[in-house]
Amino acid sequence: MPNIKEIAKQAGVSVTTVSRVLNNHPYVASDKRERVQKVMQELDYIPNRSATNLALGKTNTVGVILPYNDHPWFDKVVNGVLDAAFRKKYSVTLFPTGYDAKTEEKYLMMLKTKQVDGLIIASRANTLELISDYAQYGPIVVSEETSLPGLSSAYIDRSKAYQEGFRFLKERGYRNVCFTNGRARSISPSTRSKMKAFEAVFEKKATNFTLNDCYTVQDGMRAAEYFFEEKGMKPDAFYANGDEVAAGIMVYARQKGMRVPKDIAILGQENLPIGLVLELTTLDHHLKKMGETAFSIFHSKEIRKERIAHELIIRKSV
Repeated sequence: MPNIKEIAKQAGVSVTTVSRVLNNHPYVASDKRERVQKVMQELDYIPNRSATNLALGKTNTVGVILPYNDHPWFDKVVNGVLDAAFRKKYSVTLFPTGYDAKTEEKYLMMLKTKQVDGLIIASRANTLELISDYAQYGPIVVSEETSLPGLSSAYIDRSKAYQEGFRFLKERGYRNVCFTNGRARSISPSTRSKMKAFEAVFEKKATNFTLNDCYTVQDGMRAAEYFFEEKGMKPDAFYANGDEVAAGIMVYARQKGMRVPKDIAILGQENLPIGLVLELTTLDHHLKKMGETAFSIFHSKEIRKERIAHELIIRKSV
C-alpha cells in the first residue's frame, strides 16, 4: 500500500503538504491540493484514520455510556446527543454496559487511550469519584448533579420533579399511592430520590409502596398485580417511572374492570408516544434536551453544570 512519502514524491510536494490535504487544512494552494488528490486517487490511497486521529489528537467522536440501547428513556437522551452532534459534524458511538462496572470502566479507558474525544454518561455503574479520575483525559458529562471537580453535568432536579409528581396526586385527593422504579435504591440515585420524595410528601415509609426493576408494559402489569393481588393493597393511584410502565398498569386496570381515573389514577413519566395515545398524565423530564445540552457542554470543553427543567403534562389518567 502506498504511503504519504510516495504520494508526496509523485505529486511534487512535501510530506507536510500531503498531511495538510489529508486533514483538510485550509492553507494549501489549490493546485497542490488537486495534484495530491489526483495522485491519491490514482494510487487508490486510503488514509489510516486511526493514525490520523492520533496525529491530530482528536477523533471527532463522542462516546455515550448507557446501560441499554433499547429503552425509551435512553432513546430520548441519545436522540438529543445525535441531533446536536450531527450539527457539529461529530460521530456518536454508543457504549451499552448493562450496568456492569467493569464494562463501563473499559469504556472510560477508551477516553484515556484517545479513542474518543469525550464521554457523555447517561447512567452509571461506577462511583462518580472513579469516573472523575478519567476527566483529566477529556471532557466527561454526567446526567446527574455533582460538585466533583473536572466533571460537567446536564441534569434534572429529580427530587424536585418527583415531589411535584407526588404532590400533584396528593392535592387531587389520592392517598394510597404506589410507585415503580428502575434499579434498586442501593445503586440508583434516581430511585433513592423518588423514595425520599414519596416520604416527604406522604410522610410515611416508602418501602411498602414501591416495586423496582420496572421498565416495560409487561412490568407495569406485573406491578399492578403485585400490589393488588400479592400484597392485597388497594391503591387509588400509581406513579410509574415511565409511560410504558404506566400503560401496563392501565392494561391491568381495564382487564379487572377498573375505570381510569375514577377507580385508579395513573401518572406516567417522560411523555412518550404511548402516553399521548393513551392520554396519560405524565411528568416530562425533557430528556432529549438533556442529551442536546450534554453534547453542547462536551463540545465547549468547559466545565459546566446545567439543570434541565421538567414539565407536568396533564391529560385524562388523573
